[in-house]
Amino acid sequence: MSQNFVFSSESVGEGHPDKVADFISDSILDECLSQDPQSRVACETLVKSNCVFLAGEITTKAKFDYEQTVRDAIREIGYTNDDDIFKAEDVFISNNLTKQSKDIAQGVDAEAADGKKTAEQGAGDQGIMFGFACDQTPELMPAPVMFAHRLLREMARQRKGVGIEWLRPDVKSQVAVKFEKGEIVGIENVVISTQHTESVSHREIEEFCIEEVVRKVLPSDLLSDKTEFLINPTGKFVIGGPQGDAGLTGRKIIVDTYGGWARHGGGAFSGKDPSKVDRSAAYFCRWVAKNIVAAGLATKCELQVAYAIGYPYPTSVHVDTFGSAKKGLTEEAIAAAAQKVFSFKPADIVAQLDLLHPIYRASTHYGHFGKSDLPWEQTNKIDDLLAEV
Repeated sequence: MSQNFVFSSESVGEGHPDKVADFISDSILDECLSQDPQSRVACETLVKSNCVFLAGEITTKAKFDYEQTVRDAIREIGYTNDDDIFKAEDVFISNNLTKQSKDIAQGVDAEAADGKKTAEQGAGDQGIMFGFACDQTPELMPAPVMFAHRLLREMARQRKGVGIEWLRPDVKSQVAVKFEKGEIVGIENVVISTQHTESVSHREIEEFCIEEVVRKVLPSDLLSDKTEFLINPTGKFVIGGPQGDAGLTGRKIIVDTYGGWARHGGGAFSGKDPSKVDRSAAYFCRWVAKNIVAAGLATKCELQVAYAIGYPYPTSVHVDTFGSAKKGLTEEAIAAAAQKVFSFKPADIVAQLDLLHPIYRASTHYGHFGKSDLPWEQTNKIDDLLAEV
């Protein structure tokens, strides 16, 4: 890869239709886990106009009002205004959730079954998962996507905390970062598209976004006279959210992960309990990669792990440091150390990260990685890795 380039990543806010769907799905997951940690949840949500459709498979002992959970999630996002077509109190909800297939359940359960090779808990599906970390930001994440998330966190704070009345929940950001010799040297452009009321002028929106958001959250030394600001470039964004576009669970997987900087196995996260390796193993791979970088074994690391449904061991493990490994260390040695320090079995992933708790609503917005309070973001295996290598 060239050492001189411009790389862009985007983020989407809480009120983006796809994120609305993600948040509803994760809210239902958390309700199930809060009462029954062994819940099996695969909850998909579709939102459009003033309708919410729930579908998927849930097996749980939890008893709660699904409709109220949906309305509470929408209310927390901020769709409560009188002029909202999609409004917490008024949406129509269709619940098409059924129990998990017995054929899938027997593969995941820690029990023997006809045709199953072991009695251990297996992966909830086949698939490949990637984890990544690098030293571009304090979070050990790629800078473009973290910058995009920072913008939207501030937009949400201004809307909810400060109380900017003309702001509405649907918002997107995009940041183009310039690299020379592999190092960040500037920000080429910043894009913010925010939903707003009819009463505010484009000039006011533009000035607010640049002065109260961009200049306050992005590094000042990376902004220059050459940095271009594209604020609501269509000129108007009043109709937004599910009124303007349909939203589906799991449609923002690049926003959820590394902003396109690292590879993605294809599986979505939201609405899935941790028996689904699409979610838990992707979190696990991030945890491993982050500890490798935090330990100083490499300045960037991508980990790929593959699983087969119902089988309790990974079918492959691959580490790539892109030539950044500490002098004298091979990628094979790093991979071997990781497999001694961490257990890659699906049941052990859940146990190591303590994932059977209602923590998933906290992961939905502004990326699933880079939040210091989530278990897969802890750098608690540095000493163990150093001892192994």
